[in-house]
Amino acid sequence: MRVLLAGFPWVLGSLRVAAAPRPARILSRDILPFLDPSSVMTLSSDEMSDFAPYEQFARAAYCSSSSVADWTCGEACSAVSGFETTTTGGDGDAVQLYYVGYWPSENAVVVAHEGTDPTQFLSDLTDIDIVTENLNSTLFPGVSSSVWVHSGFADEHAKTASIVLDAANSIISSKGATTVICVGHSLGGALAELDAVFFTLNLPSDITVIGRTFGTPRVGNPDWADLVDSSVSDFTRMNNVDDPIPIVPGRFLGFQHPETELHVVSDSTYQVVACPGNDDATDADCTIATVPNVVDANLLDHLGPYPGGIYMGTIYCT
Repeated sequence: MRVLLAGFPWVLGSLRVAAAPRPARILSRDILPFLDPSSVMTLSSDEMSDFAPYEQFARAAYCSSSSVADWTCGEACSAVSGFETTTTGGDGDAVQLYYVGYWPSENAVVVAHEGTDPTQFLSDLTDIDIVTENLNSTLFPGVSSSVWVHSGFADEHAKTASIVLDAANSIISSKGATTVICVGHSLGGALAELDAVFFTLNLPSDITVIGRTFGTPRVGNPDWADLVDSSVSDFTRMNNVDDPIPIVPGRFLGFQHPETELHVVSDSTYQVVACPGNDDATDADCTIATVPNVVDANLLDHLGPYPGGIYMGTIYCT
């Protein structure tokens, strides 16, 4: 994706890296009501530990295809043992890196996309001339023309859509997988959000689709957000402290997030709250209120640390 150079002042914070947390089970809104709360709620450490594997999968998407192919990408790969990569691709330039594989302990397919340079990405997403478009009717059959998304995200998603769908179907057929998990950070999170709806529309109805994104920008308009909410029953987006990426593109441009936000309110204690609604400006502990604009944000929070001391980005592939 073509991006522009940024020109905003940032507050630089110190970096801390901690040991990777343990892998854990998949969660569902059906059994954990805090994922769709009626008011802001603080998550317990046990509840947060369940999200650790998804952080590691998103982190691994930044690593070289060769290291992901044999699942030797360092801490991220070590944290989720037994994962079997079946497909890798992208070059990190014309096409974001991506991988698809099988998670035996959860009988699940995992589809992950790489993010991009946050400085350049922020500049692109604060451009008031952002182009939007309706979803491709072949990739997203039956979706109303009232739904529109960021054209750059849609174009990037289309580059790999058929490849990751074929790879997921192959694993479902060969392994009997019953779940597809879409993960990503930054631009990769936007692609994972699109993937979650894409898979829901293109896979058999008995396959559960889960979305887990981190530091994701707004992807589309309120009708897009409603589509995510109505079609993907288990979707969360985690934002880290004062990260500016989740507040762009601006709501004044017609963009809106889907439910449900998990906001890391402290990068020292890793306190996390679950926030109600799509983009609720009245909740003091949630991103839309704590990060009112990009000038008051901290771009380094986009990289981490997420709960467990996990950082995202190519330089953390060790």
